[in-house]
Amino acid sequence: MKMDVFVRRTRINAPAAEVFRWHARPGALERLTPPWEPVEVVEHTGGIENGARVVLRVRIGPFAQRWVSEHRDYQEGRQFRDVQVEGPFARWEHTHRIEPDGPSACSLEDHIEYALPLGALGQLGEGFVRQKLERMFAYRHRITVGDTEMQARYEGVPPMKVLVSGASGLIGSALVPLLATGGHVVIRLVRLPPKPGAVEIHWDPASGIRDPAQLEGLDAVVHLAGENIAAGRWTEERKVKIRESRVQGTRTLCEALARLSQPPKVLLSASAIGYYGDRGDEVLHEESPPGRGFLPEVCKAWEEAAAPAAQKGIRVVFPRIGIVLSPAGGALAKMLLPFKLGAGGVIGSGKQYMSWIALDDVVGALYHALMTDALRGPVNLVAPHPVTNSEFTRTLGQVLHRPTLLPVPAFAARLAFGEMADDLLLASARIEPKRLLATQYSFRCPELAGALRHVLGKA
Repeated sequence: MKMDVFVRRTRINAPAAEVFRWHARPGALERLTPPWEPVEVVEHTGGIENGARVVLRVRIGPFAQRWVSEHRDYQEGRQFRDVQVEGPFARWEHTHRIEPDGPSACSLEDHIEYALPLGALGQLGEGFVRQKLERMFAYRHRITVGDTEMQARYEGVPPMKVLVSGASGLIGSALVPLLATGGHVVIRLVRLPPKPGAVEIHWDPASGIRDPAQLEGLDAVVHLAGENIAAGRWTEERKVKIRESRVQGTRTLCEALARLSQPPKVLLSASAIGYYGDRGDEVLHEESPPGRGFLPEVCKAWEEAAAPAAQKGIRVVFPRIGIVLSPAGGALAKMLLPFKLGAGGVIGSGKQYMSWIALDDVVGALYHALMTDALRGPVNLVAPHPVTNSEFTRTLGQVLHRPTLLPVPAFAARLAFGEMADDLLLASARIEPKRLLATQYSFRCPELAGALRHVLGKA
């Protein structure tokens, strides 16, 4: 059996003990899984100690395969190893080593010994496997560096008990593991009856929390739940659902929080840059007035619905979230197939501004807002460099190495999407993250090309 070896080593400006704890906490595996990889965590028994197991479902084209790994050779604060006991490789042993480099830095090394299946025939795929490992572990190390160095900046803040609604959505499914790896306890607010053993609280956004006493003693709440605004054409019925899912759901939750004897100290109640409407090339910030139209009206009512929490004395933050970049969902996920096929192009005039943000900066900024007492009211969650649709199209094409020669005229966008086209595709919003910058939030992906390369594994 021919064995191959892959090694990646990175210096991290965080203490070795904290980087090891980050790996040992719940959520680390989810944070380390690249968004472009079709991998699902099916089961995770134990942590990283000897005998703990992880069961993954890995998709290879139309097929799915179980991958079962067992942890071995655990050394507190220094290393652990996962060994494949069932899966796609003939052999796989992955050793994670963390070595101190002074009191406030360390080196992370991933050392993998592996053998491909099918003997000599399997070796034909060695180049492909090597390339996947390079992409995957470059991403994993960037995430580890970004998360641990960010969390080290807030090391004086004690662990919190955080309630999260919308935890299974694009943003929530990235935020929950980020909080967990930071040592915080996460409770999900869910609409279905809680699963046995799950740390969840049941609610109905229209009628309320089934057992409000479960909310007592929370330190923070992150409210992300709401109907997907881009899931279909905006019929009158759908517009009512979009509005009510945000306004009524927020009011229901905030009224429940306001009745508590021990309310949380902070509430992050999601909003969106749709608040500003279509504003051409006007530079917008948190003090800018709302625009006109359906989305500005929804966002304004959405934020006003949190009044009961603010009146109770809870610090309320409205993260106005921009166009989130991730291949796992949202606008970028919808763009990828046509762009990969060489059928991408500008939409409308191409002059409309797109205020974008990488998913890791969305959750990083939410984490920052939880920890930063100076933040309250609206906070723009957008990268510091918005671009026009024409610039976005050109940059995405360059990152994917594809031409972008097939424009979508405004009339065609309206035919395909109706009213939604004007508010989501053709509207222009040139927004700056004034309050994030004023409170020294450090963007991981401040430039569009770097952000796209990171989320798509093209770095």
